[in-house]
Amino acid sequence: MATEDDFEPRLGRIRSRGGKRGRTYLSRVLAATNLARGGPGRSGSYSATRIGRGAGVGRLLARRDRYAAFRQRRVIVKARLAKLAGKGFAGARAHLRYVQRDGVTRDGRPGELYGRDADTVDGKNWLDRQADDRHQFRFIVSPEDGDQYADLKDLARRLMARLEQDLGTTLDWVAVDHFNTGHPHTHVIVRGKDERGRDLVIAPDYLTRGIRERAAELVDLDLGPRSDRDIEARLRAEIDQERLTSIDRRLIGAMDADRVVAASAREPFQQSLQVGRLGTLARLGLAERLPEGRWRLAEGIEDTLRRMGERGDIIRTLQRAYTARGIAPAAADLAIFEPAARDARPIIGRVLERGLSDEHKDRHYLLVEATDGRAHYVDIGKGEALAPLPAGAIVRIAPERPAVREVDRTIAAVAAANGGRYTIDAHLRHDPTATEAFAETHVRRLEAMRRRSGAVERLSDGSWTIAPDHLDRAAAYEAARAGEAPVHVETLSAEPLERLAGADAATWLDRELVTSSPEPLREAGFGQAVREAQHQRRQWLIAQGLAEEQANGAAFAPGLIDALRRRELLRVAAQLSDELGLPFRETPEGARVEGIYRRPVELLSGRHALIEKSREFTLVPWRPVLDRHVGKTVSGRVRGDGVSWTIGRGRSGPVIS
Repeated sequence: MATEDDFEPRLGRIRSRGGKRGRTYLSRVLAATNLARGGPGRSGSYSATRIGRGAGVGRLLARRDRYAAFRQRRVIVKARLAKLAGKGFAGARAHLRYVQRDGVTRDGRPGELYGRDADTVDGKNWLDRQADDRHQFRFIVSPEDGDQYADLKDLARRLMARLEQDLGTTLDWVAVDHFNTGHPHTHVIVRGKDERGRDLVIAPDYLTRGIRERAAELVDLDLGPRSDRDIEARLRAEIDQERLTSIDRRLIGAMDADRVVAASAREPFQQSLQVGRLGTLARLGLAERLPEGRWRLAEGIEDTLRRMGERGDIIRTLQRAYTARGIAPAAADLAIFEPAARDARPIIGRVLERGLSDEHKDRHYLLVEATDGRAHYVDIGKGEALAPLPAGAIVRIAPERPAVREVDRTIAAVAAANGGRYTIDAHLRHDPTATEAFAETHVRRLEAMRRRSGAVERLSDGSWTIAPDHLDRAAAYEAARAGEAPVHVETLSAEPLERLAGADAATWLDRELVTSSPEPLREAGFGQAVREAQHQRRQWLIAQGLAEEQANGAAFAPGLIDALRRRELLRVAAQLSDELGLPFRETPEGARVEGIYRRPVELLSGRHALIEKSREFTLVPWRPVLDRHVGKTVSGRVRGDGVSWTIGRGRSGPVIS
């Protein structure tokens, strides 16, 4: 009879890996563990990896008693590894500025960096030491009962000391406390080097669970564990919530293949929670009652409840913004802009405020009072996707429609005719009418796709390997870009509506007055304000001799917009001429301009670029790409409201149409 002590030697080469006999003992243990928990891909389980510091501690903390979550004080920890190579270092500087922005302390002052031993840390000097680092770690630590702390510094320092013990190395870190939300929290940035200057690698289990458990331990020590009464009160409060709750997660985990779950539990309290919650889900149309105390849960219930919770948070954000201004809007006047909806149409309105919906992912939103009389919540994606906007600015917001571009189709066609390779020469042979500058725009497209997703490969000779499914890859690339910037925001006026009625310049009001298809205006909210401003603007134009009052409205002078634009341009140019000590030379339509790009100049009629020549300067329409070339020689040709720019002297540089 075989026992656990039986040993059967097997002959073969040392460290043989052939078949199951060659598998190590550890690999068989891990395989058995994966099988017992339902496979390696099961969510909610630990990874069992030994890579990185804190792997053992992370595995231990990840497998704690499942009921500890109810007893412990809850702490939300969001962890992110940020790469510093390329543009990542500029992003690190932007993140440091962001966490130290105004209004995050209890008294509304800017946030202040602190560290292990100092209450004030010079962020620039701290970050400069990381110029050659590969990465850094960013954490957000938010105790659920953080409002009971007068100061979070001591908690953050004790937490980082525990991390150092678990990881076996001293950490180089800075932190900032934020009290500008309903949940006080701490931003911690950790340098990606250990005490010996090697890359700091932290085990996934420790990042996902270990830090959170350590933080919860400290909060428990400070405030004490939750009492039974606290736990029961929190669970009762979940019964009527229109969001995903812990009761929902248990119900979803207990349902069978037909999505049927029984409202039964050993403890009467748990059974009453389930019955009450199932009644709420039935009211929301997410559960159907069956005989014998059983219920069928709706398909996709988890995602639906999560979206309902997000929608509730958005509505509260809108209400809070209006309440702060002494206004109590009706629910019908609040809307969420859904760019992915098929019937989503552009909106025009003024910016009420800009805020952060997810600090960890750097997701921002705008609150916009639109001409339809409603206040819209607009997810604008990552903060870097939109430059800062002044409060009161008038914007047009349109949904981004991710789609394969014509440039992608051309690349695929050229590659198909050239053995799966794309080059500029192959492009020119494929299309004799194309110019080299036009082909270079296709190369820039490929380079952007390579840097972002690796969807294409650039070879050492400068050619590109194009896969047969290139159009599918291009569609995926566009979809990812739309996820980061789901809307296009166009600034119609950086100045508030109140300043446009009497402005001696071409304004958004003028363009609306002369267009054949003006924006519909509702007689409420911002729509009503625009109507009143348009009336005042007509009277101003009449007084200036630029319009005539008629029985059915006003007749505007021919070329009104150009005349107003030129009046402002000459006025601002005269001021700049005194400042620069150079004469101004106006650049007519179709003329060529060449000089050094100095800076943008804000006009009511639109942003212009100041181009300095040897003995004079000019102002021409600005484009965002110019900001990467301040102080460089540029040249181009004026065409309508834009310029086709060439970076570098003459025609040798890249053309930006």
